[in-house]
Amino acid sequence: MEAPSTKDYPTMGKEFINELASFDTTKMKDVSTQEKIIMPTAEDVQFEKREANLFKGIQSFDTAKLKHAETKEKNPLPDQEVIQQEKGVQQLISGIENFDQGKLKHTETCEKNLLPTKDVIDEEKKSA
Repeated sequence: MEAPSTKDYPTMGKEFINELASFDTTKMKDVSTQEKIIMPTAEDVQFEKREANLFKGIQSFDTAKLKHAETKEKNPLPDQEVIQQEKGVQQLISGIENFDQGKLKHTETCEKNLLPTKDVIDEEKKSA
């Protein structure tokens, strides 16, 4: 596809160009422009003043007035009794995980589910 040449673009007619050149600006209406700038309210001004004073106070704060403070890290280590209890729990868990199932004895499971006889069923029907 070829790029269009200048003859393919629309052109302004000579009449339009002559009209623009001979245009009389005195025929235009006089319009006053109104700039609508919303002024801040008294509350907005007070808020900004307080905020500016606060920032000024923070920036001009004299750090020499601060007192030195020692930080104490409190990280109590567990005592011997707690350590022994945790070791006992871990030994129990490792004993369960590493249990040798070959040491178990073989057992037979015998399920006993006694069903009622016909006489017992008939007797229950009569009593109900």
